[in-house]
Amino acid sequence: MSDFPFSAVGFDLDGTLLDTHQDLGAAVNHALEAGGFKPVPVDSSKDLIGGGAKMMLSKAVDEQGGLDRDAFHALYKTMLKYYSEHNAVHSHPYPGMIETLDELAARDVKIAVVTNKFESFAKSILEQLGLSDRFVTIIGGDTMGKDANGKQRAKPAPDPIFEAQKRCGGGSFAFVGDSSYDVNAAKAAAVPVIACAYGYCDKPPQELGADAVVETAGELIGAFEGLLATDSP
Repeated sequence: MSDFPFSAVGFDLDGTLLDTHQDLGAAVNHALEAGGFKPVPVDSSKDLIGGGAKMMLSKAVDEQGGLDRDAFHALYKTMLKYYSEHNAVHSHPYPGMIETLDELAARDVKIAVVTNKFESFAKSILEQLGLSDRFVTIIGGDTMGKDANGKQRAKPAPDPIFEAQKRCGGGSFAFVGDSSYDVNAAKAAAVPVIACAYGYCDKPPQELGADAVVETAGELIGAFEGLLATDSP
């Protein structure tokens, strides 16, 4: 439908497209137990997801006394190995998300995923769930490489948003996420952004600074239609 304000939209993965906290929490606990630490409640992973897997594990370890750099790195690799083999056991789309993706496709809107999760993990999960073919591109936290200071060009940097917009052919673009990383990246890229209150928000949803906030995935189409589109240069 030509009246839709965006030619393409991007979605964060964890806490936006998919509820992934159980699999992430299981991976954290596997690593914690391997390192001699006590496991944490799986639901607590919801409060740690925004900064990525390494930050999740780091916070959990620090709360129990911490580790030196080398020991933590080894534990982090243990977590990644486990997660690579068990990343779609419980993860699933949020209610109403499949219908939203169907509606966007029916309107000929191109769809991208922009996540801080490793690209290989994001692709693996979406493939296992039978969703990967719905997206023009899947951009992970490692996709863009590092900047001159050796820092990954991932959210909240605008780089992956710019790249997603480019891969979708340019034109009007909007982004959807659930954290300050998502909102700040979108704002830095000068694209409209919707916050998902149902996700793993690292601050109250209304305080994230998004252009709109939705309580359910089913509200996204209406929220998109209420945004002001801005074409790329």
